[in-house]
Amino acid sequence: MTIDRVVLAFAGIMILISLLLSQIHSAYWLWFTAFVGANLLQSSFTGFCPLVKILKPLGIKPGKAFD
Repeated sequence: MTIDRVVLAFAGIMILISLLLSQIHSAYWLWFTAFVGANLLQSSFTGFCPLVKILKPLGIKPGKAFD
């Protein structure tokens, strides 16, 4: 699995968890969903993603997006 796929999977999981928590616990969890979405948007323009900084030292191979 490449970094690109890990980032997308992680973002999807975080969005689903925050949506679930917004229904169970508090609607304020939707702010976390917005944060994840905004981070995905900015990384599409800049190529910078904080999760990539964590995954590269762990030895996960970069894909085309995060070379």
